[in-house]
Amino acid sequence: MATTEPSIDQAAAARIEDGVKIYGAGDAEIRALDGVTRAFPAGRFTAIMGPSGSGKSTLMHCMAGLDRLTSGTTWIGEVELSALGEKAVTGVRRDKVGFIFQAFNLLPTLTALENIRLPLDIAGRDVDQAWLDQVVTSLELEDRLRHRPGELSGGQQQRVAAARAFASQPAIVFADEPTGQLDSHSSAELLSFMRRAVDEFSQTIVMVTHDPNAASYSDDVVFLSDGKIVDELAAPTPTSILDRMKGLTAAER
Repeated sequence: MATTEPSIDQAAAARIEDGVKIYGAGDAEIRALDGVTRAFPAGRFTAIMGPSGSGKSTLMHCMAGLDRLTSGTTWIGEVELSALGEKAVTGVRRDKVGFIFQAFNLLPTLTALENIRLPLDIAGRDVDQAWLDQVVTSLELEDRLRHRPGELSGGQQQRVAAARAFASQPAIVFADEPTGQLDSHSSAELLSFMRRAVDEFSQTIVMVTHDPNAASYSDDVVFLSDGKIVDELAAPTPTSILDRMKGLTAAER
């Protein structure tokens, strides 16, 4: 049974209120988001799930400032992205947001360490060496820092991408199908680190995934269908997620 969407929480790491995203017009109009309201609490790991076309990636992209809502508002912390120009939104993403994508998005000419440091170098920010060392050690990348992406396995490349996302100690990390190109062992390594980042380092993660096993590492699962939040699940397990997904599928028939 669908739960009531939570009220907007001023202390949330990110939030969206009455979010609507429309692509196209007339007969070609697609309502990718249809009045979504939710707060994403700081220090928690939230997974977003739903069938293809449900709006889960659109939700993440709009919340992260990678795309604009048609109407409604989004915040990172207390900064309202909807009220900012593109340059200011870029600054918020640079200073407060980390990203992990399915495609690793590493620069092939840079070493692993240079890729990890790249957002900090671009922003002209000093590196917190103790924090960076902790991230690198947690991801077991100490002996790979001088390697270029082409010399690393897929799992190692994604761990470098994860280290890059966390290196700046962002307010929130958005992960879009981060295990989509990884085998089960590499997926478990990455997801275990993400879980530890929340539990031990008080990081905040919002992850889009289609994989119940990946989602089971989260604290909460949000289910989308036709651009709306239709259900939520706390303390998920792979079995409980599958059962909930089956129930949603049956309800749509």
